[in-house]
Amino acid sequence: MNSSQVNSSQCSSDCAHSSDTNSGHDSLYRIRHSLAHVLAQAVLQVRPKAKLAFGPPISTGCYYDFDLESPISSDDFKDIEKRMRRIIREKQIFSGSERPIDEAIAYLSENGANYKAEYAQELKERGETTIGFYVNGPFEDMCAGPHVVDTGAIPEDCFALDSVAGAYWRGDEKNPQLTRLYCLAFESKEQLDDYRARRKLAEERDHRKLGKELELFMFADEVGPGLPLWLPNGAVIRDELEKFAREVEHRAGYQRVVTPIMAKEELYHTSGHLPYYKDSLYPPMHLEGEAAYYLRGMNCPHHHLIFRHRPRSYRELPLRLAEYGNVYRYEASGTLAGLLRVRGMCMNDAHIYCTPEQLHNELKSTFEMALSYYSHLRFGRIKVRLSTHDPKNTAKFIDNPELWAFSEGVAREVISDVGLEYFIGEGEAAFYGPKIDFQATTLLGREETLSTTQLDFGQAINFGLSYIGDDGKEHPVYVVHRAPLSTHERFVAFLIEHFGGAFPTWLAPEQVRLIPVAEECVEYAESIERELRDKLFRVSVDRSSNSFNKKIREAVTHKIPNMLIIGKQERDAETVTLRRYCVADQRVMKRGDFVDYLAQLRSERAMDCFAS
Repeated sequence: MNSSQVNSSQCSSDCAHSSDTNSGHDSLYRIRHSLAHVLAQAVLQVRPKAKLAFGPPISTGCYYDFDLESPISSDDFKDIEKRMRRIIREKQIFSGSERPIDEAIAYLSENGANYKAEYAQELKERGETTIGFYVNGPFEDMCAGPHVVDTGAIPEDCFALDSVAGAYWRGDEKNPQLTRLYCLAFESKEQLDDYRARRKLAEERDHRKLGKELELFMFADEVGPGLPLWLPNGAVIRDELEKFAREVEHRAGYQRVVTPIMAKEELYHTSGHLPYYKDSLYPPMHLEGEAAYYLRGMNCPHHHLIFRHRPRSYRELPLRLAEYGNVYRYEASGTLAGLLRVRGMCMNDAHIYCTPEQLHNELKSTFEMALSYYSHLRFGRIKVRLSTHDPKNTAKFIDNPELWAFSEGVAREVISDVGLEYFIGEGEAAFYGPKIDFQATTLLGREETLSTTQLDFGQAINFGLSYIGDDGKEHPVYVVHRAPLSTHERFVAFLIEHFGGAFPTWLAPEQVRLIPVAEECVEYAESIERELRDKLFRVSVDRSSNSFNKKIREAVTHKIPNMLIIGKQERDAETVTLRRYCVADQRVMKRGDFVDYLAQLRSERAMDCFAS
């Protein structure tokens, strides 16, 4: 066997067991996993001295990491794909076996498979006693499986090499940089083509691309990575979302508070965030003669102090405190991604302080609020993940089995009450209680977290949060953390991609563009502009010297939802001709009727961007 023909394919079973442990994997997983081996075999034909690292199946296909003696580029893809199809047509049988772990390590080392030998040694230290291997044709791979029966079971037209990238061994920049080849793989050519079409649409709707084109936000080296600067157009969207939330929360009995963006480290020791989350916080500020201060990474400790500032009666509960609070988290630079993952964010935060008996109804209300937002904004395919604790991990989770059982039981009951399906994320709860995430599916089928609700019985203990019951005695309060609109940053990113930058009138940075057909129509257009501006609409007149058609193109390019064409006929009749974004038909309306129509769109927060 060639020394480079051994690879540690990082599978779900950590490459430590035979394929029997993976018998539940579906056919697509097996196709993708088997195709990774076919890819590696084909690359070895064009780069015989290549050393192989990890090669797992992923949600869109598979990838493989190579240590190459000479580079591979997209120019090589056609040749590699041709070789892969030849391997498929050979119908090479996948045959699995196991070796005792010491024998496997020696075997890998003797064949110069340094990356695999290193990983196998780690498996030994974890207590593994055997290592799985798979052979197909001349290729042998350190692997747990599962695979298809033979390469002939892989449809020849179901895959395509996609891209090449750099990747550090084990994801550590101190390690050698490898070459990663990505391969798209689905069960049929039709599914492959569908994915590519959806990805193209997703690329066109990427919030980073549209954010730049529509001048919504920016980043600056002088400020720092992950710290967005909101441009006027983006600030409008933030303000409208916050206004929406304020109204909804006011009706639901929330009271607004405002708290500082920093605090002494003692506060975060009390909350339990220090020292456990120290790496996620910005370094402390040390002032002469004072304790260290931290930029806050969460709002809850500040709200707990507001609740605790005086004795509370059971008659005051539930108490709901809300704040769009700025928080700062030192996310690793490699994880930053536009507005989806940032270091400075403004959170739609609130904390509900209630009795255990009130918890069910309060939690149900937070769910219904979140779902009403998502329904109004036309988010579909919502899933729920209930993150529970791991009773064996007392180092990570508060050791109180009774409260964990109560909290997780209430969460399950409420999810069922509102008719939601959910799946369990065992061991993914917060240290102080279970967590409920609302998940949305993107154009590419990737799940993203829209918002999170957390049940918290731990902070009442840490901060001594209590109320005086009707029996005259003190009782610990129960805390619910909720952020149905997530952070401005994350939620605006979702909205940009969801709407493709074509926002409904109430959210649009510019709601109306007036387009005079001739110079003598400008004065009438300006009178409409003044009227709309007085009514707090966002409106402008195109006073440029561009041709009429170019003015229309400019408005369409900037995705203005309402374009008013103003000609001599409109001026003389005190009318406007309304042209809607991406709507073919135009409407002639009385000036006053248009103002009323616009006011209705705004007051209802109508989703008119979906109108046909």
